[in-house]
Amino acid sequence: MPGSGTGPPARVDGTGAGTPGGGRRTSYGPVPGGTPAPRHPLRTATRWLPLAPATALLLAFLAGPIGYCVYLAFTDTQLTGQATASFVGLANFRRAFADDAFRNAVLLTLVFTVLSSLVGQNTLGLALAALMRRASRTVRTLTGTVVIAAWVLPEIVAAFLLYTFFNRRGTLDAVLEWLHLPTQNWLFTLPVLAVSFANVWRGTAFSMLVYSAALAEIPQDIDEAAQVDGASGPRRFWHVTLPMIRRSVATNLMLNTLQTLSVFGLIWAMTRGGPGHRSETLPVFMYDQAFLKSLIGYGTAVALLLLLVGAVFSAVYLRLLREEV
Repeated sequence: MPGSGTGPPARVDGTGAGTPGGGRRTSYGPVPGGTPAPRHPLRTATRWLPLAPATALLLAFLAGPIGYCVYLAFTDTQLTGQATASFVGLANFRRAFADDAFRNAVLLTLVFTVLSSLVGQNTLGLALAALMRRASRTVRTLTGTVVIAAWVLPEIVAAFLLYTFFNRRGTLDAVLEWLHLPTQNWLFTLPVLAVSFANVWRGTAFSMLVYSAALAEIPQDIDEAAQVDGASGPRRFWHVTLPMIRRSVATNLMLNTLQTLSVFGLIWAMTRGGPGHRSETLPVFMYDQAFLKSLIGYGTAVALLLLLVGAVFSAVYLRLLREEV
């Protein structure tokens, strides 16, 4: 009844303004249609304070060196025989694109990346993960131990192991000779294939672990339903399994590609980019120009171009990931 006092309790807004219920309105948030109260500068600074050490470290150890490298790429800085460096603009980049050795390094880098990352590590890692999913516990343990052991080896140790495997009168030639097959010096006749195989042998474990985790998330009843419908193993894998892990495939390809583009120690220990620049990828070419020929400015320009190649690959993979969301 009106005036009986049985309605909802009045709210007070702190301004003393009356309400139809006879009391004052209390507001525990922003008034509808009003503007929120401005944040205090000290409170905003306090929120960002825990990020200050990480930001300082990133600026000092990441942004700082990258900025200095960008500066060096536009100078004629040398390690020896030079008193002062001068600004040369785009001369180092024009020199790179006119250099036959640089173009050869770009081509070999793409070949090495496609063979050892996109085809080798990705395909072999997916195959091992799919086979181990249906293997016995003993086989899974043995296979995982062998594959991961190659991955945890230091890069220089793996390089010398593969050097003795492919070298003339090495392990591979000994096996071929025992089988009465022709032998050859693989590091001389097929150097880029030899270093690509070495990178596959060493890096497949990462892809295998990524795909093993992705396959473990697929519900077993989906595969069983496709099997009941009469789909064969390859058809189930192509039309059911692969589409469900496509995001893991794209992520693994991106990480593997970026890692493969930067491989240096493995190639340097096995072939030093030879013979005759036939396995000289961009990291090896950059090292040769910057530290063996003392052309720091030119070598840094090549490093920035390698960074650009990695950025292009990353942009493509990130675009694929966005389209799959």
